[in-house]
Amino acid sequence: MSSWQNQPPLPATWQRCDARILPLWWERLCAQAGQQSAALYAAGLFTEDRRRPIAQWFNPAFKAALLVAPETSPEWPVQRFGIFYAPPDAGFVRIHSAPHEWNPREPRKSPTEREAFESAIAEAERFLQVEMDFV
Repeated sequence: MSSWQNQPPLPATWQRCDARILPLWWERLCAQAGQQSAALYAAGLFTEDRRRPIAQWFNPAFKAALLVAPETSPEWPVQRFGIFYAPPDAGFVRIHSAPHEWNPREPRKSPTEREAFESAIAEAERFLQVEMDFV
């Protein structure tokens, strides 16, 4: 069993919701950077809800969210998943973490896209565990 599968359960207030990118991301980024800059951020990730896979967690009690999503332009030779955090009530930050990268030109070579995604999810869930100690 992988170490990420041995993680303690997430606090009940965080709900996983991967169906589509939450409007909260666009609103927070526009408030912080302006609409034009927001539209370009992470190759249009928040305006074009087209890039997959993503993983999201939402905490309605605190109006906070966490997102794992591709953060590099599709044409880059090395792709990377980023972890983004919308803290309670306002703001938007990218969580600095280990690089969760893969090379799409070598899809079978480790780390694969799936391995990079699972690694980013595990790190995001660890972040949520720690973050709950501060909110």
